[in-house]
Amino acid sequence: MVRVRWRGAEHLWLDAFIAFNFLCLTGDILIAHSENHFRHPAEYIPVWASPLLFLIAVVALAGRVKGSAGRTSTVLAYVAGWLAILVGVAGLIYHLDSSFFAERTLKSLTYAAPFAAPLSYVGLGCLTLMNRMVQSRSLEWAQWVLFFALGGFFGNFVLSLADHAVNGFFRSSEWIPVASSALAAGFLLALLLAPSTWHFRWLSAAVLGLQMVVGAAGFLLHLLADLRGPSSLYQNIIHGAPPFAPLLLPNLAILGLIGLFVLSNAEPQRQN
Repeated sequence: MVRVRWRGAEHLWLDAFIAFNFLCLTGDILIAHSENHFRHPAEYIPVWASPLLFLIAVVALAGRVKGSAGRTSTVLAYVAGWLAILVGVAGLIYHLDSSFFAERTLKSLTYAAPFAAPLSYVGLGCLTLMNRMVQSRSLEWAQWVLFFALGGFFGNFVLSLADHAVNGFFRSSEWIPVASSALAAGFLLALLLAPSTWHFRWLSAAVLGLQMVVGAAGFLLHLLADLRGPSSLYQNIIHGAPPFAPLLLPNLAILGLIGLFVLSNAEPQRQN
């Protein structure tokens, strides 16, 4: 039996984080594409790709934990990474082509399929490749993790702005995830651009913790809206407020905290 020391094994944390997110994307895609009953056959591609990517990522992680199949584990990680990038780029083009390329207006961009959503596959694929190509627990590794967390918060900023613009920000609380994502992105950008003090890193951790609170509150608000909706709970989830969408904030916060934890240990390298 292999005993895994997770403490100080941030590269394994990241591999586990990536695998879990591939699994979550399966359910997210099922809900999102059920809205139009999988009208186009291409919409089934991410449904099958997500569990496949999850299985490959789990096997690669298991091989890395055991340390007995290093080359095989690395090859599987590269396969998962490039496959995720391919699915994400294809999904981005498909989503944009659904309306925006035809009309090329801000309105068509807002009401079309969420164009930034497939980029989650690209981000996870790039994270997978980076985690195999860059030495873990290094300053460069930490900066890459923070960079991808920054990209995720920027994407959530755009998605929150576009999604809530559909109903004209009917409730003032709908501005909260927009402001929250912008705040997190600003702090992560500052961490990347210049050496940080111990106090600023703690403040950044608090800002990331705030994202967890905002995400949990958003989940409850979306769920309550669906419970009070005009149809069944299932139909309200499919066609109404997506309850799992706000959970992207806690998810990105965890990624940011992983990078921040490694950065705190590697920061003296940049200051010297």
